[in-house]
Amino acid sequence: MSKPDSNPPMLEVRGLSKHFPVERGFLRRSEDAVKAVDGVSFSVDAGTTLGLVGESGCGKTTLGRCILRVIEPTTGTILFRPEREAVDVLELDKKALRATRRFMQMVFQDPYASLDPRMTVLDIVGEPLRENGLAKDEALTARVAEVVKTVGLETKHLRRYPHAFSGGQRQRIGIARALAPNPQLVICDEAVSALDVSIQAQILNLLQDLQERFGLTYVFIAHDLAVVEYIADRVAVMYAGEIVELADTDELFRRPLHPYTAALLSAVPQPDPEAKVERIILSGEVADPANHPGGCRFHPRCPHAREICKTTPPVAEELSPGHSVSCHFADELTLKGVG
Repeated sequence: MSKPDSNPPMLEVRGLSKHFPVERGFLRRSEDAVKAVDGVSFSVDAGTTLGLVGESGCGKTTLGRCILRVIEPTTGTILFRPEREAVDVLELDKKALRATRRFMQMVFQDPYASLDPRMTVLDIVGEPLRENGLAKDEALTARVAEVVKTVGLETKHLRRYPHAFSGGQRQRIGIARALAPNPQLVICDEAVSALDVSIQAQILNLLQDLQERFGLTYVFIAHDLAVVEYIADRVAVMYAGEIVELADTDELFRRPLHPYTAALLSAVPQPDPEAKVERIILSGEVADPANHPGGCRFHPRCPHAREICKTTPPVAEELSPGHSVSCHFADELTLKGVG
């Protein structure tokens, strides 16, 4: 659904692709490509959260890293609005990208691997401030202390090393590092998947509190749909490098239009132990990103596939305001949601 010009989205991704060449033979010639992300388009309004879900290997993390240009995309456009003026991230030179990166930060999946064990909390959280020339000496220490307290840690922790903290505390340090340069967009890459369930709830509540307090915009990458339902305003479902469905969270969980989305939702645990859930078990494996099937990429696993699905790729179509889907028969199928 189109947005008014007076309130453009914080992030717009148009036709984004990332193809990794496959080199074979003695001369290492590129004969094929792994299409990790293939023609993805979406937008995220300022101060909202887009949940990005799908099976492992569908391209979620690659997409998140392409947005920040940690990985260089093959094609596409990424419009980012840290201020009113849109910036095409892919057109920025090295110096301009460095200046823009302070407004685009990332929280990584593994709180153990994403923190340098040789650096103290002060060094870790202060690094983006030093690298971007935002603060130094006493001002840097004061800013780090402020951010550390904001995420629920104490200033006495500043001189400690990562090994002295639990997994939840380490993830708070990672969030503090992302928060330090006052970003506007934060990519959360499986930010709670490595944590215990009780700690997950604490971190999710922290992320929501920070969003309300600082007006942050999130792209929240996850495979746990229960977590996504809790935190996201809109949800994009990825399969084999493509977004197959995009809708408001309540709408998607209540009325999925794509068979793949319905299968994912059938695996969401229900709080009522008496509730009868009909699990949809998909046959086969996720499509090979180096050798996608013709037509709809989901057709070899789809229980509703017909002949046209094998030959003609579906085009994304908005069947209701804000709810788009890539499926030839989305308007004919009656799929079961949750909630």
